[in-house]
Amino acid sequence: MKAITEAYKSVERKEKVLQFGEGNFLRAFVDWMIDILNEKTDFNGNVVLVQPLDRGLSDMINDQKGLYTTVLRGVQGGKTVEEYRPINSVSRCLNPYKEADYQEYLKLAVSEDLRFIISNTTEAGIAYHEGDKVTDNPPTSFPAKVCSFLYKRYQAFNGAKDKGIIVIPVELIDKNGDNLKRIVKQYATEWNLEAGFMTWLDEACDFCNSLVDRIVPGYPRAEADALCEKLGYKDNLLDSAEIFHLWVIECHKEFHEDELPFNKAGLNVVWTDDMSFYRTRKVRILNGAHTMSVLAAYQAGLNTVQDCIADKALLYPFMHSGIFKEIIPSMDGSKEELEAYAADVLERFENPYNPHQLLSISLNSVSKFKTRDLPSLLGYIEKQGKMPKRLVFALSALISFYEGTEFDGAALKGDRNGETYLIQDSPEILETFAGLYKEGGSAEEKAKRLSSAVLSNTTWWAQDLSAIKGLQAEVEANLKAIWTVGMKEAMKAL
Repeated sequence: MKAITEAYKSVERKEKVLQFGEGNFLRAFVDWMIDILNEKTDFNGNVVLVQPLDRGLSDMINDQKGLYTTVLRGVQGGKTVEEYRPINSVSRCLNPYKEADYQEYLKLAVSEDLRFIISNTTEAGIAYHEGDKVTDNPPTSFPAKVCSFLYKRYQAFNGAKDKGIIVIPVELIDKNGDNLKRIVKQYATEWNLEAGFMTWLDEACDFCNSLVDRIVPGYPRAEADALCEKLGYKDNLLDSAEIFHLWVIECHKEFHEDELPFNKAGLNVVWTDDMSFYRTRKVRILNGAHTMSVLAAYQAGLNTVQDCIADKALLYPFMHSGIFKEIIPSMDGSKEELEAYAADVLERFENPYNPHQLLSISLNSVSKFKTRDLPSLLGYIEKQGKMPKRLVFALSALISFYEGTEFDGAALKGDRNGETYLIQDSPEILETFAGLYKEGGSAEEKAKRLSSAVLSNTTWWAQDLSAIKGLQAEVEANLKAIWTVGMKEAMKAL
């Protein structure tokens, strides 16, 4: 079978977008949109991907000259919809941990064509890392990389206002753009960079908050060969996603529709000066339902979100009741509108074409729970005066999912009925769990130790959850049940 590089050719355009993150989501969302912009408007720009970690997809992406195929499938209006699109908006992927690539990366800082930075470094990516320096090649943290990159640009163009950058992070944290800018400025202060650079960041650059909504299972491993046969070429970077998409971009200065004419291209992009409603609805219902369910579901023997929807005896009722009886009652706003959105979300979860792997959703679950489910848990207690038992169980299932004492590279090894699975999170979180589990003990002893240590970890939750009356006792009881009768029986007791 011929390669995708024989079926399609990459297109040389101005490299207008620098993208931190080369994973499935950005390629099936942002880069897919840029590809449509190139086709339907005069945008005429390509994306340069930057691999955030020293291991990633750069070699594979460059082997295919940036080309890959998005596989969009779903049900709309009761009809099956399929769309296969070869993407040629990616010019190359750089690994800044390689010296040659790092020099190419620095050249982009002084490029006349560059106008946008987009990122998805996971919820844990927009964070301060002590010890990063402007002279590091590259710095460790993503915000430090952005600070040093923008400083080089500021110096190269002598602070010219028309050489500023529009920064649009898509990490699923509240006020992602504001938080990224805050940490960038923290590094600038720590590194004693001149005041003019701070002014340039404020006046020439725009750090936009944004919200993305599309379910992207990614590489369709089980179907890859059959899909390639259908397409007529080999593509090692097939990227599957649902049809639905929404991007809400909150700007502080002006909307950038003239430079990113998404709406002219027929894309579902909302430019706004206040995205709070869209964000709360999406993060707490769609993302919250994922994080609430997947860790318990995986430990109960399921593997995909579709498995959860199909399990009408246990997981579907858990997810449905968690959304309609706990998450929505914890929220402000129109109940009817929230319930209508939730019904659409459950239909999207059922999409038979996108078997969304539970383990892929489990990445960085501690920060995800804090962002997606903790506000609902706390809001429910405040509004209803009692514990939301499914959300509390989800927190308990998170703790049991992270059970492991040995590492496989950077991942902690968990065990599901004799099958090893990899637990992926920040090193500090994994090391903390490994240390807690190494102490061993009976189910009762472990439940007491883990519930106390995890809930009282103010670094993870920004508050002491063990101080909430009754919460630790319920988590401890859930853990004891999970380790005594098993996940399924513990869930049935709900």
